[in-house]
Amino acid sequence: MGKLVKMKITAYQDEKFSNSVGSPYTLMLNPESLKWDRSIEYNEQQPLDSGASSSKYKVTPGERLSFDIVIDCTGVIDSSRVDLPAEIKQLKAVVYEYNGDIHRPNFVGINWGSSLTFLGLLTNFDTSYTLFKPDGTPLRAKISLKFSSFVDPVTAAKEGGDNSPDLTHLVDVIAGDSLPQLSSRIFNTPDYYIQLAEFNQLNKFRNLIPGTTLVFPPIISGGQQ
Repeated sequence: MGKLVKMKITAYQDEKFSNSVGSPYTLMLNPESLKWDRSIEYNEQQPLDSGASSSKYKVTPGERLSFDIVIDCTGVIDSSRVDLPAEIKQLKAVVYEYNGDIHRPNFVGINWGSSLTFLGLLTNFDTSYTLFKPDGTPLRAKISLKFSSFVDPVTAAKEGGDNSPDLTHLVDVIAGDSLPQLSSRIFNTPDYYIQLAEFNQLNKFRNLIPGTTLVFPPIISGGQQ
């Protein structure tokens, strides 16, 4: 039988998952099960001359990973890890707490041996205390974690390779381009040029610099970006 490999959860400061923060959190006990959700969304359309509806591809949402972990601080599992509040605090620092350097919670990488790597963001952190000392001090907790996958906009645009306004695009500026023109090209309307300037942090958007690469995020429902 091979050596037991424990799951590790690592915090990252950047959306490309290249700059880790602090020490990874190593689980005391590996999850008994994992749920990895993948889905595809369609818009139902009904032609005027037909009673049957058809499905038009809309988007492939990010994948979702969820699992429960047990933190057991009775000393039976690991005699060096017997402080439950400290364990939960360490885990929260990795996946949940606000990181002032990036003005948001950390990006998270989950690794379990060579078969599982998941890069994303925490969406749920639910704690159930299941064992206590006679004085009420908790000794064991079950924590339900849910994560949503994350791909940075530049990589998403390269992988998308489509002209749909529902996808992220990379646009290389050439001489004579303007944001209203580019907005019309991608979104079929010039009206998003202000939002595009804000998204790309452009102070002088009337004179675009040739050779600059701009990120055009997808349009979501309601016509907003």
